[in-house]
Amino acid sequence: EYKIQRRALRKEDFINYIQYEINLLELIKKRRARIGYSFKKDEIEHSILQRVHSLFNRAIGKWKDDVQLWLSHVAFCKQWNAKHQLSKVFSTMLAIHPNKPALWIMAAKWEMETQLSSESARRLFLRALRFHPECPKLYQEYFRMELMHAEKQRKEKKAFEQAKMDLGEFNYSEEILNGELARIVYRDAAQKIKGVEFHLAVLSIAKLFDFTQDLQKEILERHGVFSLQTKYADDPLTWDYMARRELELGSLQSTEHTTKQMKVSEMTQREERCCAVFEEAVSAVPTEDMWKCYITFCLERCNRKTNSEELKQKRLDRTLSVFNKAHESSLLPEVLYKQWLQLLLESNLFEKATEVAEAATKRFSPSVEVWQMRLQVLIQVKSDDVTECFEEAIKHMKSKGTLPLWTLWVEWSEGTNSKEDTEALYQRSLRATTPAESVTMKEKYLDWTYRNGGYKKVKRVFTSLCENRPFSLDFFRKMIQIEKEQESCKMLHLREYYERALREFGSTDSDNQNLYFSFKIIWLDYVKEELSHPQGKPENCGSIHWRAMKMLQGDLVEDFVSKYTLLQTGHL
Repeated sequence: EYKIQRRALRKEDFINYIQYEINLLELIKKRRARIGYSFKKDEIEHSILQRVHSLFNRAIGKWKDDVQLWLSHVAFCKQWNAKHQLSKVFSTMLAIHPNKPALWIMAAKWEMETQLSSESARRLFLRALRFHPECPKLYQEYFRMELMHAEKQRKEKKAFEQAKMDLGEFNYSEEILNGELARIVYRDAAQKIKGVEFHLAVLSIAKLFDFTQDLQKEILERHGVFSLQTKYADDPLTWDYMARRELELGSLQSTEHTTKQMKVSEMTQREERCCAVFEEAVSAVPTEDMWKCYITFCLERCNRKTNSEELKQKRLDRTLSVFNKAHESSLLPEVLYKQWLQLLLESNLFEKATEVAEAATKRFSPSVEVWQMRLQVLIQVKSDDVTECFEEAIKHMKSKGTLPLWTLWVEWSEGTNSKEDTEALYQRSLRATTPAESVTMKEKYLDWTYRNGGYKKVKRVFTSLCENRPFSLDFFRKMIQIEKEQESCKMLHLREYYERALREFGSTDSDNQNLYFSFKIIWLDYVKEELSHPQGKPENCGSIHWRAMKMLQGDLVEDFVSKYTLLQTGHL
């Protein structure tokens, strides 16, 4: 209460207060359910609900641009079934944020599905389209809403007829029942929105309803398959739809009484028809996107479960063949090389996988990810050329961004090479990587040294690494943890590590949010160590506290003071 009455208000204070009230509501709800007690329910819950709504309204009034705050209020209203309040929230939110189509769709969906008011949903969609006359998503959802409305009316009429009730004043228009309103929405959208993607999305929505055959036919005739050569011949999505349509056409023609072998044969024929369309597509539109559509289709079919080994093998061979054709055309996207290599390795085609990985690095030589893929393949097939390939990769890449390669190299070396070679590699990586990336290598080097060289060796390495900045907080924490694991854990050494860490990270002059909150923790850990360690000096806590208060700023001071007090009283 004090915090939200300040002159300088903070959003976090309102959020924390609201969360506290919501937690209280949840607790009351659980306790009532446990003991079956409903006395004074309206007085208690209602007053808390009103307080939460009031807090939300104050926060939203102050920070109107924060959409997440609005959405939190909406979610709260839905959770506690505050329909009247939610209607007001939507109304105010849309008045302030009319430029966000997703909010209009959310409001209309609530009206349609929760309030069961298709008229209100329709009005919202029409208002939204005044602000966004060319938004495909709005038209798609409006189209879906009209079809849902038609389906709802069809079910109502059928229920009345089955009950042999007199419809009386209920008048069901045949045009609405057949989706005429959705047709009008589609025709209006078709004049404003160009591109095949929208029309295919609308078509997929129409297919969800069993009374839209005529509507589907119109979409296809006006903007679909039958006008491809003139309208969208260069769009990969069109060819993708045409090819996949062959699967559906085949399924419509299948008969009921078929053997397993006949089903496999028919599926093979259907997939071959799809591939024939894709082959025509990659000839007509030889682009990366077109090949990507073709390969994605092949991978989908390849991953599909089947009991027929013959069909499974055909799908695998077809997929590998398509990958190879795209590669030979130099139109295989970088992201798909990884899937190709994975497929080759799973099929035990190690030699081919090595060739493909090498070709990929020649084509995408500046890409760290591609070099990483090639190295992983060589490591998996236990090739003798791993070291040579690492050297080649480092030579091609500049120092920036090579951290994944060095990490992979030292991890491989740990399990393969001698300790001396691995240590030399760690030291080389510290020189070769950028200062920011060398921080990670220092942590790994420290960890590896402790595992393989013991405590005395890791102390020497730690001292030498401390000569060159930068460091990470985890680097010092690792050393503190190592010291604690020793049988004769010396507070003198722990104090040294804490002091080193505080020299680097004791103040709050940082933009890194995670690091910012770590400052407070390291001061508290230091105090805790002095209090709990057998060789600790509790009298040092006062000076540590004084130094922390000088170094920390803002909210961290308040948090530190409360935690420090709990520590001193033995409650933390």
